[in-house]
Amino acid sequence: MKQTALVTGATSGIGREFADLLAAAGCDLVLVARDQARLDDCAASCSARYKINAQTIAADLSDPASPQAIFDQVRTTPVSILINNAGFGVYGPFAETNLDRELELLQVNMVSLTHLTKLFLKPMLDRREGRILNVASTVAFQPGPRLSLYSASKAFVYSFTCALALELKGTGVTATVLCPGGTRTEFQKRAGMEKAGAFNAAGFEPMSARRVAEIGCQAMFEGNPVAVAGWKNKLMVVVSKRLPTLWSARVAGNLNRDR
Repeated sequence: MKQTALVTGATSGIGREFADLLAAAGCDLVLVARDQARLDDCAASCSARYKINAQTIAADLSDPASPQAIFDQVRTTPVSILINNAGFGVYGPFAETNLDRELELLQVNMVSLTHLTKLFLKPMLDRREGRILNVASTVAFQPGPRLSLYSASKAFVYSFTCALALELKGTGVTATVLCPGGTRTEFQKRAGMEKAGAFNAAGFEPMSARRVAEIGCQAMFEGNPVAVAGWKNKLMVVVSKRLPTLWSARVAGNLNRDR
């Protein structure tokens, strides 16, 4: 039976690549993002190339009502794959950043992700089949000065998904957390950190969104709980885990400075 995959943040970057890869694998799509025009473009492209059905839902996940509204729109469609990819960062010293924007960040990156997972998980368990992929980041492994709430939100996603993966063993449903490092997407521009060292350090050039999505899809389909994208990022995570927390936070803070 053909599977249906729901992807949030599907209009650009890693999310759009997820949509393309899943369509190529024969999945029907439910694409979620704020921009209807870009959603329609992504849906039309995937439908034309791969002969699948693609539904769009224009929704702002900073609105607490959006997860339930999304679930209600597809209640009669068995969603076998849920990819919680939507997320964004707010860059700058915490004392100076915009509170309203940060509250939206917490809603999108953590609360809506959790809400969607809760809603779609029960039908998956009832059918004893399903896959959940939550996109975190390598910043989940250390505090991030100047990206303090973004880093903390991704630490939540990492911890939550690892725990969920263990709870789901033997149910037919799997949970995977994908941890990319620097990736060529709209994230840097949207966060206002195009000049930050994390995206310009020698030897740590951003990965392509396509490659990150491929790593995430492979880990999800294999049922692996954790996927860190790229060997350099894996090495960085190992080092971060061995360093005292404040030391690794200082390293992250230096990387997050403008260069």
